[in-house]
Amino acid sequence: MPTASRTSTLFDTLLHSSAEYAERTAFIYRAANSEFEVSYQKLFEDALILAKAFASKKVRKGSKVMLLSDNRYGWIVTDFALLSLGAVSVPRGSDTPTKELQFILDHAECEFLVIETAQLLKAHEEMLKKLKKLRAIFIIEGEKTHKWFDSTYSYNDILDDRRISQGDRDDFIARRYAVTLQDPFTLIYTSGTTGTPKGVLLTHQNIMHNVNTLPELIDLREDDRWVSILPSWHIFERAAEYLALSRGCCTVYSTIKTFAADLESYKPTLVATVPRLWESMYSKINTTLEKQDPKKARIFKKLVQISSRYRYHQRRLRNHLPIYQKPFFLKRIGQRLQSRLILMALFPLYKFALKKLALVQEKFGGRLRMAISGGGSLPPYLDEWIDAIGIRIVNAYGMTECAPAIAGRALNCEIFGTLGPPIKETELQIVDEEGKLLPAGEVGEIQLRGPQVFPGYYKNDEENAKAFTEDGFFKTGDLGKLTLTGELVITGRSKEIIVLANGENIDPSNIESTITQLPFVKDAVLVGQDKKGLGALIVPDFEQLRDFVGSKFERNTESDQQLMENKQVLDRVKAEMNRLLHPKKGFKPFEKLQNIHFLDKEFKAGEELTNTLKKKRHVIETKYREIIGKLLK
Repeated sequence: MPTASRTSTLFDTLLHSSAEYAERTAFIYRAANSEFEVSYQKLFEDALILAKAFASKKVRKGSKVMLLSDNRYGWIVTDFALLSLGAVSVPRGSDTPTKELQFILDHAECEFLVIETAQLLKAHEEMLKKLKKLRAIFIIEGEKTHKWFDSTYSYNDILDDRRISQGDRDDFIARRYAVTLQDPFTLIYTSGTTGTPKGVLLTHQNIMHNVNTLPELIDLREDDRWVSILPSWHIFERAAEYLALSRGCCTVYSTIKTFAADLESYKPTLVATVPRLWESMYSKINTTLEKQDPKKARIFKKLVQISSRYRYHQRRLRNHLPIYQKPFFLKRIGQRLQSRLILMALFPLYKFALKKLALVQEKFGGRLRMAISGGGSLPPYLDEWIDAIGIRIVNAYGMTECAPAIAGRALNCEIFGTLGPPIKETELQIVDEEGKLLPAGEVGEIQLRGPQVFPGYYKNDEENAKAFTEDGFFKTGDLGKLTLTGELVITGRSKEIIVLANGENIDPSNIESTITQLPFVKDAVLVGQDKKGLGALIVPDFEQLRDFVGSKFERNTESDQQLMENKQVLDRVKAEMNRLLHPKKGFKPFEKLQNIHFLDKEFKAGEELTNTLKKKRHVIETKYREIIGKLLK
């Protein structure tokens, strides 16, 4: 069996790990109210059998195969079966709207479709009937029940014969020589936060740079256990699973519904998720404490504040805070003296806080040595909160186009409040609107080049021309700055910047993350493009809002609709938000809210949100155009 190396592909990773860790558990998953454990050896055999079945149906190198499924063991088996054949997976979640699915199938020129269930196939049946290039459909779960398409197969049918000869093994392993680092392995269509989905073509080199580079940054070990909750088709989750497989770790497939229980039950050592889910956990813990015992909730918040303040001064003393310009010598001496005095005063309280906050860690299973937040940057308040309760948090930054890693505050970086340095072999620069390099501390567009950067968008020369500089740097569209020591800090997204009628530029993300700290705000979207001032669409937590209103106006009897329309309530909530957005807290006068509007429905993944729960601003602004117009008339 081959060993993995710097020139290996993902298929080589499977071959190496299935030999090196044959009897270890690769995956744990639930199906039909039962729990199953899968060894590395069985993963190898399942991928072999499925690859053999695919090959018999003419799936071959270069074939584009739509994989329409949510997290499940069958997903990763299908993925590796396709990898072994040199086919290109085109993955998507089961909640993808039919119209978007049709666009992707057509644009990617998919010849084959692997679909999760017979019910899902039926839901898209009318659209699929119109596709002329589709040669076969494979159903992961369920029998063939549709007669409109002859070449429809269920996994139950094609995997019925599980006999594996030595010749089958030899042929399967030999396929590694037909796949190179330059070959594409997947075509992922971006979630469409800014419009029509674009096809991101990733090569084995792109993903293997992540697989080879990232394990040492988080000290990945054989006995590590991950709990998986993000969509498997999302490159951040895929990379996490590939990393785990490359080191013999175990991955537990979870769901949003069972996530909290799974953390306590399976006791993971690592968990990877996105900022929005950390926001959800933050709100849930604080809200639950407030409901159970307001006094204990206040004590908990005070303990977090003590821990956070102690750690801040500890870092200031150790030079572990971001620096954008060299401090004056005397000022630095004064800061160090101040921090020493505060640390001595806080030490007894800090030790007490740590002991009590350890109880919160039990909610994560008690073995969690590291948590990873990827995609966008964590809001500062969340970064500080997670750190304060004693969880080592890797604040990472990546994009689908980089498979996904760009930078991360991993074990090699102690500079808090940053995303750490770029990963190995990555050139990163900050430039102004004219493309000129900016010094440390100045905000501009983040650009990079490296082995993880994709070759380009599929069949989209116009976007490719916009996406790269003449010397090959990828334009991320994100705004950021570098510290004097080279760590990255994200400040916003250039495409999301709101420009007011007076020409002032406003990054909505900071304001939104600030007002969502309020317990009665589930979500918020800032609006105001070309207007005189800012407004906000608010998704309220009505129970928390009713508590807030009751404490201020003694109006607990009002219905949700009455609360939404009550001008006194709206004015009081707006005032509370503007209190947080005060210039004394670092905000500019024009960043206060002129008006707000309560929405009666939460944003949904696949509609107003992407599958990784990022806001589709263009969708939200289109859907609520009339409300926004009245809000800021």
